[in-house]
Amino acid sequence: MITLCISIVVLIVGYWIYGKVIERIFGVQPERPTPAVAKSDGVDFVQLPTWKIFLIQFLNIAGLGPIFGTVAGALWGPVAFLWIVLGSLFAGGVHDYFCGMLSIRHGGESVSEVSGYYLGSWIKQFMRGFTVLLMIIVGAVFLLGPAKILAGMTAGSVSLLGWTVIILVYYILSTILPIDKVIGKLYPIFGLALLFMAFGLFVAMFWQDMSVPELSLSSFSNLHYQAESFPVFPMLFVTIACGAISGFHATQSPLMARCITNEKQGKQVFFGAMVTEGVVALIWAAISMSFFGGVTELNQTMLANGDNTALMVNEISNGALGTFGGFLAILGVVAAPITSGDTSFRSARIIIADFMKSSQKSIKNRLLISVPLFIVGYLLTLVNFGVIWRYFAWTNQTLATVVLWTVTVYLIREGKNFWIALVPSAFMSAVVVSYILLAPEGFSLPVDLSVIVGATVGVLLMIFTLFRSRQIIRLTTD
Repeated sequence: MITLCISIVVLIVGYWIYGKVIERIFGVQPERPTPAVAKSDGVDFVQLPTWKIFLIQFLNIAGLGPIFGTVAGALWGPVAFLWIVLGSLFAGGVHDYFCGMLSIRHGGESVSEVSGYYLGSWIKQFMRGFTVLLMIIVGAVFLLGPAKILAGMTAGSVSLLGWTVIILVYYILSTILPIDKVIGKLYPIFGLALLFMAFGLFVAMFWQDMSVPELSLSSFSNLHYQAESFPVFPMLFVTIACGAISGFHATQSPLMARCITNEKQGKQVFFGAMVTEGVVALIWAAISMSFFGGVTELNQTMLANGDNTALMVNEISNGALGTFGGFLAILGVVAAPITSGDTSFRSARIIIADFMKSSQKSIKNRLLISVPLFIVGYLLTLVNFGVIWRYFAWTNQTLATVVLWTVTVYLIREGKNFWIALVPSAFMSAVVVSYILLAPEGFSLPVDLSVIVGATVGVLLMIFTLFRSRQIIRLTTD
């Protein structure tokens, strides 16, 4: 329990100290009109209070990520604590803060447009297609998944098709209606519930005197039941995405960038939500490692249940929190993916509207973009997602890597301290390259070769960036 408590304290202190550092490096301008003020349209550009923006951002970026991904990541043991803390502060925090703030500085534009501005037009075109496809896949999976769970709970009354239609109708409404009409009202409630659930689990660990594994020299190792096939690097860094760093966040932050009324809110909303998600991830990692008796027992239980993370979440919630925990588990397993699905479709609409230069004040324009998205999304629910979804974890972290390089180039061009983004950019580049070379859904190369190639790519990109930075700085000073 000592490691868990220290980790939470480090995250909180890191928010105040490192959050202030990156805020100063960015250089907030409180007097500068934000898109919510300058481009108010009553649909996407809507002024909201800070507390509400924070809760919406938190639920937008969280969803199932810090729960399901962290439960799976706990299989590696206490080393997961280290990645969550360092990832949240030095990778995810930098990623989310600058992604949101750059969107504000660029009039609330989506991540694809901002990335293209700093990395070039071909990156812009790639990111447009890449992010829209990613959003539709996420939306489709989070349409069918919750529908199956609800159909199982209401067998004989509402069918799978019935729940699919109900959720689809909700998605349509939350995508085309003004952000303060549906999302602005429901998300703060769900966000508070997700936080309350995590707090309840934290108290339960103390109340039930669970033995949470500590991070030490002896436990600083790979405890995964398939350790040879799943090395800590890069597998852990891809498995625990939300709760450390996730490219999905980059698609969500521009939604709130259009609702912020003062640039000083950025630290609370973007960096603060990332750190809060990190705390939630730490709690889920800790209880996953302790609830079943230890990391070894967690691995055995996961193996016996066919790596069914949803079942593990339900068992932990009901066992630790009782009947009320069962209700919260339903909230986590059903409501969380739904709230990720609806903002995925909304993000896709905004991304398309941005590169089409289509004003979204008219509901007709919103429908013209949204209807095809929902048709494609629904059709995708009829396809077996087994193969496609296995690539999601990698594409998610690849997106995060591209955004980090975007931040790095921005900082270089502005003559600011670019090391805060360069180091995590190079590291995540090594992660995604190593993963796709090693993973079964990739090239299935040997572990050592995959890691060496990945690390080499990361180092070479860093060297190339440092060389280019001198040229850019020289041109700027001249």
